[in-house]
Amino acid sequence: MLRLAWTSSKKSRVDPARLLSIAVLGGHHKRHSPELSRDISGLTPLPASDKSPSLLSPRTSQYCFSMTSRASLSMASGSEGQGSPPSNPQRPPNRLGQERSPYLLQHAHNPVDWYPWGQEAFDKARSEDKPIFLSVGYSTCHWCHVMERESFEDEEIGKTLSDNFVCIKVDREERPDVDKVYMTFVQATSGGGGWPMSVWLTPDLRPFIGGTYFPPRDSGRRPGLKTVLTRIMEQWQDNREALESSGERVIEALKKGTSIAANPGETPPPAPDVANRCFVQLAHSYEEEYGGFRDAPKFPSPVNLMFLMSFWSVNRSSTEGAEALQMTLHTLRMMALGGIHDHVAQGFHRYSTDSSWHVPHFEKMLYDQAQLAVAYISAYQVSGEQVFADVARDILLYVSRDLSDKSGGFYSAEDADSLPAAGGSEKREGAFCVWMGSEIRELLPVVVEGATGGATEADIFMHHYGVKEQGNVDMEQDPHGELQGQNVLIVRYSVELTAARFGLSVEKVSELLASARAKLAEVRKSRPAPHLDTKMLASWNGLMLSGFARVGAVLDDKAMLERAVQAARFLKEHLWDVERQIMLRSCYRGDEMEVEQGASPIAGFLDDYAYVICGLLDLYEATLQPEWLRWGEELQDRQDLLFWDAEGGGYYCSDPTDPTVLLRLKQDQDGAEPSANSVSALNLLRLSHYSGRKDWSQRSQQLLAAFSDRLTRVPIALPEMVRGLMANHYTLKQIVICGQRDAPDTSSLLATVNSLFLPHKVLMLADGETEGYLYQRLPILSSLTCQGGSGTAYVCEDFTCALPVTDPQELRRLLLE
Repeated sequence: MLRLAWTSSKKSRVDPARLLSIAVLGGHHKRHSPELSRDISGLTPLPASDKSPSLLSPRTSQYCFSMTSRASLSMASGSEGQGSPPSNPQRPPNRLGQERSPYLLQHAHNPVDWYPWGQEAFDKARSEDKPIFLSVGYSTCHWCHVMERESFEDEEIGKTLSDNFVCIKVDREERPDVDKVYMTFVQATSGGGGWPMSVWLTPDLRPFIGGTYFPPRDSGRRPGLKTVLTRIMEQWQDNREALESSGERVIEALKKGTSIAANPGETPPPAPDVANRCFVQLAHSYEEEYGGFRDAPKFPSPVNLMFLMSFWSVNRSSTEGAEALQMTLHTLRMMALGGIHDHVAQGFHRYSTDSSWHVPHFEKMLYDQAQLAVAYISAYQVSGEQVFADVARDILLYVSRDLSDKSGGFYSAEDADSLPAAGGSEKREGAFCVWMGSEIRELLPVVVEGATGGATEADIFMHHYGVKEQGNVDMEQDPHGELQGQNVLIVRYSVELTAARFGLSVEKVSELLASARAKLAEVRKSRPAPHLDTKMLASWNGLMLSGFARVGAVLDDKAMLERAVQAARFLKEHLWDVERQIMLRSCYRGDEMEVEQGASPIAGFLDDYAYVICGLLDLYEATLQPEWLRWGEELQDRQDLLFWDAEGGGYYCSDPTDPTVLLRLKQDQDGAEPSANSVSALNLLRLSHYSGRKDWSQRSQQLLAAFSDRLTRVPIALPEMVRGLMANHYTLKQIVICGQRDAPDTSSLLATVNSLFLPHKVLMLADGETEGYLYQRLPILSSLTCQGGSGTAYVCEDFTCALPVTDPQELRRLLLE
């Protein structure tokens, strides 16, 4: 989609409306239908008028993108190694060859004079008086790579770009600040946006045209990139003043339209009212048959599920609470059974292209694994059903095996596309994951003793997982025929029903299915692997730290807890700049498997601080090692210094003093990842209880007040922030366990706490070391002692404590009151 925003001038030599009629329908790929931003009411689209012409592309358009609303839809393209193998490896590398981002390296051999985002490019644009072409994407984005192959590898287009524009390539995962600014522009002026994102800027970085995917040349009514570039060049020559004034006007309008601030004296809205409204809005969008919150495409949306469980926790006796719990558990069950769940190699794919969770977009993202692990282990705490614990363990097995660096860090993503096992140069979506019926029959030929009708292992496996000889993917889910004749495994029957169908015991069928999955997993190892994005981001590593800490604590799994500690140490060693006292955004796996930094390390953004702080708090509660609390407090002080808006409340997403970032934004949606402000609302409250600092609890209130309008009108946009609002309202219980960490009596009390879903609590250990971190922060702990020499639990609110208990069952009763 192309959108021009400018002021029409009677003196213009070219009619702006004529150029405004350009509309590109990008990436018409039904299986990859986009998720538009569910609510852009926080933005102020420019009005259509004779002074600011606006011609929207047809609302029926399919785009090669997705916005981060409830979850972001990501298009993937696979390749091995650090980045895609260059289309023309003989061509010498451009400037991007010096970068460390896998996405930028994928463009290092384009015939385009690419620059990374930075002063060198800005200076060139000003000195040569050229417009900037900004291209934003990420390494596992399918349509980003389509546009690269079609356009950026085209010699003629490359020359046009290089001669007439200053071309800047940005990895949106490295520079979310740049991405957010220009995506806000594209959204506000068109009502949609996504990746690849293509934006044209003035030399002072003001956007005047924005779009997503462009085909290389005209096709029917769709102008290609070559035509678009020619028209923009003409306008730059003939209508320069209008373009520049337009860029300035758009940015000024967006500054006003995206402002989030509390009015003087404003307080947060009433938590019960907001929570009830959020529940009603989610219930209205709930899809009853298969769970989830829309028909198709369908996203995991862990922020919704965590809110619903928190809502249930304070409404257990009401019909609304019961409904919230049912919605959550049903959705998680259906997802676990569906094709979105990788039944062979574990983990979850990005989203389902259909309403039944069957045919996924096969990309796997670290942030999904992290949040889903927490959602599933929370469901286990709520329900006691072992299947939820098994799925949480399953997710972490995948991450440990396939997304883990030996340094302790976690990689970002695994691609959807890969080369078919049968050979060929064209990558296909899901090639690594799907199966033909004949493959399974060949792999599992043994007749099962005692099975009805002389059934083979293949017969039983294919029945259970819905495998068909002709393939089980409908044509409408596969418009390009990539999955023709293939099967996506989906659990069609319970083990009990499959056992009954073949006259076998449940135990026998369970063993058979597990053995068969292991055989399929071995076959997969011989297939061409999808591209692995080995970039390690502080923010996503923080999310994954929470995943290992939370699951490890609930399951009392020492290996998981040790992996969490290893991740925290990685963050401190490789992504904490001790000298400057700042988080760094990213680091990379080098050619020798060592951890590398870029030539100019990127300073961390708000989410890098917020997610890591949350992970450290979860790690403290899982291990009760105070060093993680101490570092969390240190990071919170830095976050406050760097990002806090002292006038309006809330945190800016990036450094508000950076002159190259034109909008000072506060993210107001919990999407594929929660808003860092949402996470911070609860971080501040938790830290205030650990540190005794009332200023942090007050800051949490100020943050929530800044988002009052959004919380009141559309709380469904901020379910994670609603959880923070609820925690402030219901107050956090302080659970103090007195005793030695590894003593059996202390461990049994801790196990009781960890077995329960308690969203409004902080857990701390008083081990008698009065010179330690917590005792220094909270002197009252010295008055809480073990009773009768046994581990003792105190349940307090504002350190007004109930009578101490030593019996785990008594503690359980007290916590559930």
